[in-house]
Amino acid sequence: MELEDLTGSSGEWLRGSGPESDIVISSRIRLARNLADFPFIRTATDHDRLAIEQTICERALADEHLKKSVLYLNVSELEFVDRQFLVERQLISREHAESQGARGVAIGSRETYSLMINEEDHLRIQVMNSGLDLKAAWNTVSDIDDAVEKHVTYAFHEKLGYLTACPTNVGTGMRVSVMLHLPALVITRQIKKVFRSLHKISLAVRGLYGEGSQAMGDFYQISNQITLGRSELDLINQVSDVVPVLIDYERRAREFLMRESQKDLHDRVSRAYGILSSAKTISSEETMHLLSSVRMGVNLGLIDNLQIPDVNKLFIHTQPAHLQKLRGEELDTADRNVERASYLRRYLRTSGGEDAAEQN
Repeated sequence: MELEDLTGSSGEWLRGSGPESDIVISSRIRLARNLADFPFIRTATDHDRLAIEQTICERALADEHLKKSVLYLNVSELEFVDRQFLVERQLISREHAESQGARGVAIGSRETYSLMINEEDHLRIQVMNSGLDLKAAWNTVSDIDDAVEKHVTYAFHEKLGYLTACPTNVGTGMRVSVMLHLPALVITRQIKKVFRSLHKISLAVRGLYGEGSQAMGDFYQISNQITLGRSELDLINQVSDVVPVLIDYERRAREFLMRESQKDLHDRVSRAYGILSSAKTISSEETMHLLSSVRMGVNLGLIDNLQIPDVNKLFIHTQPAHLQKLRGEELDTADRNVERASYLRRYLRTSGGEDAAEQN
């Protein structure tokens, strides 16, 4: 498997067939780990960073559990577009893409997991599953963590737990997050009230690309804020207990819109589909906004013959780096907007969704 092999495909987490996948896009568990023999990244020298990468690659990634299904990329040697491509794919963070010095990423088959080397911590292991499936994600990430730990010594304190660069990750070093699509709560203006309730129980709300990112396309990541003093299962249960409530709120909001303002809702969905299928130029931000309405319309039966995996794919493939990778050349903003519109027209024309939209 090579980087180019990922371009025209979609990761497993976008397949849209996991539990509650009408609202829950993905479940992710990330572990932060550091090697005991090296300083944290913030104080590490270039020599340290190189030694950390070599240690993890030569020891941990050589484990039989991992090496058969891993694509390893030297992030420091990748072009800007390729690094952004991996960010859009949720395989590395923005910080990892924009950092300096020796760093890499190991990507599992079907993109269900990735291991970032020399991000904020020496190692970040993340697993992503489609839909609401945190227990399966935990089982996978725990197995990978165990496989790595056979070959390296983690920085671990008997009382504090795993030692991490950021104090909020000390303890389990675990971040549990679920990405949800909540357009109806946004339309009915209930979303801020929901977020205030989440903050009160120490859950963070972030955008599509995690910390520091804005919400686009009505996507929100819900995750734990602290790990110290909590077990892995405690953190999983904390998020697992709240997400069904959010799902119920969103479904009720959708039912309300269908019951009280179906014509307006249908008009919103139809207009969004019409613009996407006919525009000659369109920005990434507008595309995300319109695809959000279309995705909700598919789930509510307002659009036929366009499937959720198709819409999920469009969310990612219309991002700037993906467009350039698919086109095979670098494009400026104006050319990307033209290429994005062309891609959408071609895709929606061949999907059968155009005829279906006209039937409703």
